[in-house]
Amino acid sequence: MTAMIMHSPTLTVAPREASGFWRNSFAAGLAVALHVGVVAALMLGWSAEKPVVEAPRVMHTQLVMKPPAPAPLPEPVVVAAPPTPEPVVVPVPVKPTVDPQIQAQKLEKAALARKRVEEKKVAQQQERLATEQRNRELEQQRLTQERLAAERARPAPPAPAPAFDSRQYQPLSKEAPDYPERALDKNVEGDCSVEYTVNIQGRVENPKVLEGCHPLFMRPSLAAANTFRYQPRIVDGKPVPVPAVRNTFHYRIK
Repeated sequence: MTAMIMHSPTLTVAPREASGFWRNSFAAGLAVALHVGVVAALMLGWSAEKPVVEAPRVMHTQLVMKPPAPAPLPEPVVVAAPPTPEPVVVPVPVKPTVDPQIQAQKLEKAALARKRVEEKKVAQQQERLATEQRNRELEQQRLTQERLAAERARPAPPAPAPAFDSRQYQPLSKEAPDYPERALDKNVEGDCSVEYTVNIQGRVENPKVLEGCHPLFMRPSLAAANTFRYQPRIVDGKPVPVPAVRNTFHYRIK
């Protein structure tokens, strides 16, 4: 058994010289004490075991980034609280006591005032309508007067010529037609009307026999009509032709 005694340099005491007796006595006593301790340990069941070898310790390192230090917060500004206003006492209005009779009179007056306002509005509306009607009548009268004035200012159309009665338009000269011999032989009598136009010289133009004429009297009637002479008709100082002049020839056997 090995005993290790470590001496600290700081605890080292400067040796002093001793006598040889004391040095030998101390070493003997120490040896005896060690043997006694070993015997006691064996008696108590101590056995020598191998010292436990501890596993080597491994040191793990990790890189840790330290976050930047936060900006210092501004110091809070302490705002003094405004003084609490004193409560204002609002006086409660006291409703005056109204006399029912006075209230009824007021309501009646208000109703009369409203009625008068409505009547005034109706009167104003009727007056406005009457004014509009009067203005329309005046405008109508004005337009009528303007139309009459325009008609009077317009030149009057020429007066129509008096109706001409061709029956009164008698020839100045005419010859009687010859009685057809065949009609005489057959004792045929009758009338034959001829229509024609009298020109501005008073002569007959375009004579034609009208219906109802016997065929035996057509030719002598047309020949006799061509011999007629008329006084020319004058209108506004100028001779004008006269259309649709008629003459009837009467054929009788005496």
